[in-house]
Amino acid sequence: SACSRAYIDKNVFTEFMDILVKKTRAILIGDPTAKEIFLGPLVNKQAYIAYQSYIESAKMDGRVIYGGNICTGSEFEKGYFVEPAIITDLPEDHHLVKNELFCPILYVQSVQGLQDALALANDTEYGLTAGLFSNNEKEINTFFNSIRAGVTYVNRRSGATTGAWPGVQPFCGWQSSGSTGKGCCGPYYVTQFMREQSRTIMETGGYNE
Repeated sequence: SACSRAYIDKNVFTEFMDILVKKTRAILIGDPTAKEIFLGPLVNKQAYIAYQSYIESAKMDGRVIYGGNICTGSEFEKGYFVEPAIITDLPEDHHLVKNELFCPILYVQSVQGLQDALALANDTEYGLTAGLFSNNEKEINTFFNSIRAGVTYVNRRSGATTGAWPGVQPFCGWQSSGSTGKGCCGPYYVTQFMREQSRTIMETGGYNE
């Protein structure tokens, strides 16, 4: 999974964006086998081309706050390396807002509050992961009961909406992000591949051997 949208309460939006851009600038890009590296290359050329197309679309229809460039230099010759990008000011029906990107591109937008954020977050055909940052128990319960996504987190500092542990947490996409909403490694997953059979034997006074 890869977080591609963030809806931020308008009361903290400016402060949040300052911190987000600062931390994004500090991300180290390079060989993913190196411990200090946070962002490795894109998975293949197709993703590389898609990334460039997404950035051009963001520039045309919205605004790129940070990043969006191809990494150049000898250390980036073997692999499809790109900068993480933060984009904004897109119409909510834009394809970069509605679709799964699976690239280091984050769309950000300020909202009036949780209900506004939930309405926007749910207004898509996809539902893989979602996350919330809040210390309000009522807001947390509202989030869990309202969000249409299969893997959800609250106050997960590392990843925000990613990081399911295989074998510990079921990984289940909803809607077009999955098939049935029953997650891999979850208690209801195996039953999808089984058939029920009703067996009835009527009594006839005994069995003949």
